[in-house]
Amino acid sequence: MNNDLNALASANRIHIGFFGCRNAGKSSLVNAVTGQDLAVVSDIKGTTTDPVVKAMELLPLGPVVIIDTPGFDDAGMLGDLRVRKTKQILNRTDLAVLVVDETTGMTRDDALLLSLFSSKKIPHLIAFNKCDLSHLPEDVSENTSGVRDLPEEGLSGYSQVPRIRVSALTGTGIYELKEMIASLMPKEDPSHTVTQNLVPPGACAVLVCPIDKAAPKGRLIMPQQMTIRSIMDAGGMALITRESELPQTLEALSRPPAIVITDSQVFSSVSRMVPEEVPLTSFSILMARYKGFPETAVRAVGAIRGLKDHDRILMAEGCTHHRQCGDIGTVKIPGWLRHCSGADLEIETCSGKDFPEDLTPYAAVIHCGGCMITEREVMYRMNCANDQGVPFTNYGIVIAYMTGILERSLRVFPDMHALL
Repeated sequence: MNNDLNALASANRIHIGFFGCRNAGKSSLVNAVTGQDLAVVSDIKGTTTDPVVKAMELLPLGPVVIIDTPGFDDAGMLGDLRVRKTKQILNRTDLAVLVVDETTGMTRDDALLLSLFSSKKIPHLIAFNKCDLSHLPEDVSENTSGVRDLPEEGLSGYSQVPRIRVSALTGTGIYELKEMIASLMPKEDPSHTVTQNLVPPGACAVLVCPIDKAAPKGRLIMPQQMTIRSIMDAGGMALITRESELPQTLEALSRPPAIVITDSQVFSSVSRMVPEEVPLTSFSILMARYKGFPETAVRAVGAIRGLKDHDRILMAEGCTHHRQCGDIGTVKIPGWLRHCSGADLEIETCSGKDFPEDLTPYAAVIHCGGCMITEREVMYRMNCANDQGVPFTNYGIVIAYMTGILERSLRVFPDMHALL
């Protein structure tokens, strides 16, 4: 349960990754920056064999997730696996810190990491660690130590990359490093919320949250929590009910709600209860908009219409959880897909961070709401699908389509509705 709660806390925090070669002092620097012994430190190269992830408060930035990664220059079969893990971490990194051993200077692997940061459009900086052991000048603005023999393509834009000299051992530059990290993070748009422009101040939204065997004991699921907080932040009122009490809930209101937001699994029955003039959508559709792929998700409906025998469908989830009877991703949606298409489909699943790089075997990827992974990782997955010509949509869009209420559920979003 603790791991689950930690994932909930981590999903919408800024993710800061520390990258570099073995023995550059990444783990020591992570410990110095956080003021905690988060990572094991040793003089032996390759001590960090798996990414170390920790949600915490990092002043002056606030809530963040710190990621300490294995050495990017690791060798051999296990080394290749560690490097692959490091590349996967980049897909959910909002800001990257390249840790360079100042006593040895930049390496080819450091240059490759810089090029990866740039290609993925990740804000980044260089921390020259072990400055207490180095004899280089204090001004690192012109520091090109060790870069003379590196390929030009790996150093594109090197001179513009912010950099700082630090010592994890003595604490030199640690405060300044944290200030630099904070300054490089893009400013958040306060209007970018789950229910953006849907619930005006003083208005009421009715949220339909089924309580069944699949519901977590004693709490609401993450999209429901996020929606409630978004409504409250906008000055609106959130009224929570089960689908079984929805008719009484609507009758008890003195005026119609601004919107009804429902769990996708009861979309069809809720649609019959809610008057046609009342806007209706689902938590999953809200998450598609919030995570940045609403248009892509709607366009992919065309692929669902054309499914045929032996087409392979990838059901992708951002988290791992105990699957119960009637699981939405492995049982309900696959059953509805086969029924609606009349086709003998091959359904495959992936969860957590195990998202396949090669999507070409699939006729479509149907993703969960993505509440447990960062927006950057959701966009990475969408871009992988787009680059390979594979339709990419999500649970809510597909369920609304299969239950015949997609048009109604998108009326509240004119840009998305126009794509139908």
